[in-house]
Amino acid sequence: MSKPLPSLGRRRVLTGVAAAVAALGLLLWWLLPLGEEPPSGTITFSTGTPSGVYQDYGKRLRTALAKDMPQLKVRLLTSDGSQENVTRVARGQADFTIAAADAVETYTLNRGEGAGRLRGVARLYDDYVQLVVARDSGIHSVADLRGKRVAIGPPESGVRLIADRVLRVAGIDAEKDITPEADGIGSAPKRLREGALDAFFWSGGLPTDGVRQLAGIFPIRFVPIGPDIVARLHQEGGATRYYRATNMPESAYPTVQNGAAVPTMAVSNLLITRTDIDPRLTEWLTRTVIKSRDGIGAHVHSAQLVDLRTAIYTDPLQLHQGARRYYRSVKP
Repeated sequence: MSKPLPSLGRRRVLTGVAAAVAALGLLLWWLLPLGEEPPSGTITFSTGTPSGVYQDYGKRLRTALAKDMPQLKVRLLTSDGSQENVTRVARGQADFTIAAADAVETYTLNRGEGAGRLRGVARLYDDYVQLVVARDSGIHSVADLRGKRVAIGPPESGVRLIADRVLRVAGIDAEKDITPEADGIGSAPKRLREGALDAFFWSGGLPTDGVRQLAGIFPIRFVPIGPDIVARLHQEGGATRYYRATNMPESAYPTVQNGAAVPTMAVSNLLITRTDIDPRLTEWLTRTVIKSRDGIGAHVHSAQLVDLRTAIYTDPLQLHQGARRYYRSVKP
């Protein structure tokens, strides 16, 4: 028969058990916010065009959400891009989406329906404006687009918003001085390759599959969008304050850039929702967005830039209370 533990030994064992239970409780708290069962039901997520980063990110986020919330059904909707995405969430046609900050601010400044109900969940990554031409094209600046056939994106896309503004500050009227085409990243690369376009604008994460795939079969070049253009945009005020002058790194499209960075402009992307969306669901979703960064980032390069330290900055929108609850729970 085993001897009973001495009093001091029993005390140590009990202390160890208590510590293990506390550690297990902390782990469960991290995995299961507030100790509750995962949210269930159905949500609608508006993404983007099939060849764009929004769509790829949305699909992979849905997979990550399925692991954390098995009873939650995520319905994905394709869209023309940021402007349509903002409208859908504001009007209740979608529950979550990704949209560029300038499109969110434009919708708010225009007092779009439901604009006051929009809330931020996370700042994700930056979109880079990419002005693409054939490598042997005579177009070397935005001003050279005059008289050319230029795809400026679908009417409800984020790239249309940007292209119109860039052309305007360069002294080009999109309706009179160019032949404007409404192609997005889904059709513009093919039409450029076939000679039906002289150039196309795109605004997306780096690299964007549609541009990368084009570069693999057709020689292209990027037209620089210099800091002077961004400075002129800033002078217009309003939503243009979300544009920043930057360089597209040489690693974005190595076979196109040949080790050279390209001057351009960038704008941050936001994951957004509405005030009426369940805070507990939003807390869980925010957790998954942050936790899945590396997994999604292995396939969607832009997602590697999602960072807990910057995710809370969803200007021009206030944080949704569920997202705020998550960020507070992990604050050191």
